[in-house]
Amino acid sequence: MPDKRFKSLKEFYPFYLTEHQNLTSRILHFIGTGLVVLALFAAVLFHEWRFLLIAPLIGYAFAWIGHFFFEKNKPATFKYPAYSLASDFILFWDLLTGSQPFKTNKNHNG
Repeated sequence: MPDKRFKSLKEFYPFYLTEHQNLTSRILHFIGTGLVVLALFAAVLFHEWRFLLIAPLIGYAFAWIGHFFFEKNKPATFKYPAYSLASDFILFWDLLTGSQPFKTNKNHNG
């Protein structure tokens, strides 16, 4: 990770995208973030607050598998936790709406 300190989410997000170029990693991030969203809805809908406890475990498990085994890089969460979390949801939305492709020009597989 560069030594640069990001001053805004807008400045951070392009860097975040460079750390998420692998097809399998993007799919894992999408699944993990989708499950987090479902867990949050389930917590509210069913008044079952244990879903709130498992939401971060689900999200990070999928994301970190993507980083360690497919991207082969260290998750930005360790250095930029807030920007990284926000970027996870932005990427999820961008993938869902087609603003970002699952397969990038620089994908390592697929």
